[in-house]
Amino acid sequence: MALQGPEELGEQVEEPEDLDDQDASSISPAEEITMPSGPGGDDEPEEALLLPWDRFSAWLHCICVVGFDLELGQAVEVSHNDPRHVIYPHHSKLSEKEKTSICYLSFPDSNSGCLGDTQFCFRFRQGSNRKSSLGVFLETTDRDAPPCLKVGLTGNTQLCIHLNPLREQGHYYGYVYFRQVRDKSLKRGYFQKSLVLISKLPYVTFFHSLLKIMAPEYFEKQEPCLEAACNDMDRWPTPHPGRILTLPIMGVVIKVRIPTSYDKPGTSQLVQSAQSDSQVSIVLPTIHEVDLFRCFYPVFFHIQMLWELVLLGEALVVMAPSPAESSDTVLALVRPSVILGVTNPFFAKTLQHWPHIIRIGDMKQAGEMAKQMKVKKLKNLKTLDSKPGVYTAYKPYLNRDEEIIKQLQKGVQQKRPSAAQNAILRRYFLELTQSFIIPLERYVASLMPLQKSISPWKSPPQLRAFISQDFMKTLEKAGPQLTSRLKGDWIGLYRNFLKSPNFDGWFRNRRREMTQKLEALHLEALCEEDLQQRVQMHSEVETVDLVLKLKDKLTQAEREQLPVRPGTVAKLRAHIDAVILALPEDLQGILHKPSTP
Repeated sequence: MALQGPEELGEQVEEPEDLDDQDASSISPAEEITMPSGPGGDDEPEEALLLPWDRFSAWLHCICVVGFDLELGQAVEVSHNDPRHVIYPHHSKLSEKEKTSICYLSFPDSNSGCLGDTQFCFRFRQGSNRKSSLGVFLETTDRDAPPCLKVGLTGNTQLCIHLNPLREQGHYYGYVYFRQVRDKSLKRGYFQKSLVLISKLPYVTFFHSLLKIMAPEYFEKQEPCLEAACNDMDRWPTPHPGRILTLPIMGVVIKVRIPTSYDKPGTSQLVQSAQSDSQVSIVLPTIHEVDLFRCFYPVFFHIQMLWELVLLGEALVVMAPSPAESSDTVLALVRPSVILGVTNPFFAKTLQHWPHIIRIGDMKQAGEMAKQMKVKKLKNLKTLDSKPGVYTAYKPYLNRDEEIIKQLQKGVQQKRPSAAQNAILRRYFLELTQSFIIPLERYVASLMPLQKSISPWKSPPQLRAFISQDFMKTLEKAGPQLTSRLKGDWIGLYRNFLKSPNFDGWFRNRRREMTQKLEALHLEALCEEDLQQRVQMHSEVETVDLVLKLKDKLTQAEREQLPVRPGTVAKLRAHIDAVILALPEDLQGILHKPSTP
């Protein structure tokens, strides 16, 4: 089992082949839907325009069951009374390549020895020709979601502040509930089956909680309960950031809140009320965060070095004794260029050429003190039975922060709750990353042209170029030493970061945001002009040209959702209407004369 990055292992490296059925180009039967423009109550009028299965598709692509066939190996199961595969809703489509990926990744390898119930997750490529009828919804969700939950971005991370938000719409998450129990009536001697939820949403904690409700019911009552669960989900409100949602499923009600990009880090705005929650069975304070301290506990002496590796986008392998521990640790790290999570001892030799390997031991010993461990050489990693630790030749740029180590150790001794340890660790990573990012943000802000240089009758000015040498010169007086107590080679760390894919992704995102800000300021400047007076000084041809350019600006503002002041777009539209009305009637018809009351 592996939770994989953009380049997948073995047979998953190749791009999935095109979908087998033309109907597979849409996730739901709907060709086009109207989605709400932003956060709001559950009963927004736009929600009434959703078609059957659109609400389900806003949360999941499909639900499928993977079993073990003695002749085929892992395979998507076929219904007993129906020749179709056990995929719900039945109209949902999966290509053969997608089915193969799901089958391989939804079973733990035979060496993990997972008896009983096990939960984990993985990620895989979707079909290259697959199109979503919910594209408008996904854009709305991404606009208000924090970087770690953006559906169309990679780079979500627990250790850093989302430095590599690259647009990537070609992957699904698979959330697995695997059951393996002895059964002498079966030739193999074991009952082995996985219930898998396929979704584009990275809501790990939420979907694992959902599976804890659905899977036991499915294993007892079989397929009818899956159909009932799908019908329940198709009545859910869509998952817009900022909403507090109550979601009924199979007689249980879950209360969640989708975070927004405006939330203060480390806080939860989901408050439980005894009066309003009388019908609520489960309240989830988070939909996506894993138990950070539990994941890093076996190697927490090296958390600062792991932060550096993630910051620089280095390729990592996580070796763990179980798929749950493997996938949770990968999620606790990040999705940089590549992170693999494995449990099979085969990979201990196969992946020795990888530059950085994290070996995780048994996480059940959380009450014991972790032992001080040195960084180990890769040649010492022979099998999965090797001692827990970090195997790498990497030398950290920064000195180890002994204070955070002592603080976490004290928490273990005093049996501090896991939630408190997680909060300490998240705050530490947040402050460390902010100290690193602030000098970059300050320099990038200096590349922005002055507002007085923006003329409504000229194209918006361009951002100045990012010059690495100029940035490095700013670090002497305005570097991370102003906000961080850590000593070390900060200059070397920045120099390496500027060469990494994480910097490229971060800067492209910042440049896009700043370019949009310039476009917004230019648009606002246009709205302050007296356009009717100006057109009186120009010919009809020049006026028509102005109208067409203004319409282009209006289209751009709406398409890119430029950060303009409230009322700016409406004001520009009114300007355009007024200019058109001043033209002869034949030209008004060509330019689409606006309706008059």
